Amino acid sequence: MSKATSSAPSQRMLRVGEQVRAAITQVLQRGEVRDPVIEKTVIAISEVRMSPDLKIATAYVTPLGVPNHAEVIDALNRNAKYIRGRLGPQLRQMKYMPDVRFRDDTSFDNYKKIDELLRSPEVSRDLDQTSEDEE
Repeated sequence: MSKATSSAPSQRMLRVGEQVRAAITQVLQRGEVRDPVIEKTVIAISEVRMSPDLKIATAYVTPLGVPNHAEVIDALNRNAKYIRGRLGPQLRQMKYMPDVRFRDDTSFDNYKKIDELLRSPEVSRDLDQTSEDEE
């Protein structure tokens, strides 16, 4: 019998992803990573997605106040093995320590574009016409 595969993450993947996110956040907050780019940057981790076998953790990060996100993402990926080693105490219940990959979180840019579209004169005009039609 074959199992039906779904693209939605399982409850276990979501739970473990949140545990990994919290552990990475603690490592970064304590300043354990000795890299000048990472030390001088405030990094927000919005989400960690786990692979179905829980062996790969993809962390979506947003460097705050930095125009060049690529430099920070590269620094995080250079130090990924060290960060993985520092996750051990918080994730000791896991059978395998996941490999950590860092990606730029572009969701905030998408939200900003949507907000700009909703505030554009064309959309405002259409919304005004709709409210006049309802009266």
